[in-house]
Amino acid sequence: MTTPFKKKVKARLKSNKELTPEMMEREKIKYEIADELGLLDKVKKCGWDGLTSEETGRIGGIMTKLNRDSGRRWNK
Repeated sequence: MTTPFKKKVKARLKSNKELTPEMMEREKIKYEIADELGLLDKVKKCGWDGLTSEETGRIGGIMTKLNRDSGRRWNK
């Protein structure tokens, strides 16, 4: 399921428009987690669509945990 926030980020990335600071922070965290899990090479080679649902779920779960722990909310 794609959230409205994800659609906005994807559209901006495709059209080469500048991301908002919130979007840039979220993308940075996503790449950091992928690197920690050893998936960054796969992401760079195949893109995010090249990951399995298990791998993307793991990244999303860690992002959710980090956001909950810091009190941050992405989808307001």
